[in-house]
Amino acid sequence: MDIVSYTLGMIGTAAFAITAVLESSRQRIALFGACVLGVITAIGGGTIRDLILDVPVFWANDLNYIWVGLVSSLITFAATPFFKRRFIYSLMLYIDGLGVSLFAIQAMDKVSALDFAMPVGPILLGVITAVGGGVTRDVVAGRTTLIMTRELYATPVLSGCILYSIVTHIFPEHRATLGSICIVTIFGIRSAAIHWKLSVPDCFMTKTAEDEPS
Repeated sequence: MDIVSYTLGMIGTAAFAITAVLESSRQRIALFGACVLGVITAIGGGTIRDLILDVPVFWANDLNYIWVGLVSSLITFAATPFFKRRFIYSLMLYIDGLGVSLFAIQAMDKVSALDFAMPVGPILLGVITAVGGGVTRDVVAGRTTLIMTRELYATPVLSGCILYSIVTHIFPEHRATLGSICIVTIFGIRSAAIHWKLSVPDCFMTKTAEDEPS
């Protein structure tokens, strides 16, 4: 594995765990619970992907993913006020966005190499890898999951995965370059959503009783 991708992956793993603990801190939660939610978020998506692929889970061969998630969770729990500072919290959101982008495209490459459920499989598992940990965290914590809210989180990932599937089909010899471009594309959209507080438009949301005219 490329050392740059591996390093960015570890940073993204840490960001997943940190943001998970910060989200959980809105409720009263014990240290053990915070660590469980942090680690689940950090490795959950990739674990679900590998179980679906019926291959050894990625962290079984590299426990650094577990340790990074656990240590990040412990540090965040102990220093929650520091991580809740506006600049630090925003920085973690951007790093989280980078991790989502990187993991989605890496997952697509892994699924494509196994020729699993082509051409839809890589797209679906790319999205699951990126957002599965956060969704699992919210289910365990009893909260509304990310994909059920207006937050522009899964949509950039899905768009980038579809784009990657199309361009690599047309230009398979440029897979590495196109992968980098798609990572930047997903990160760019997610960063714009964070910076300008963009959300899913009303036309793409189901109506609630409160939205119905009286």
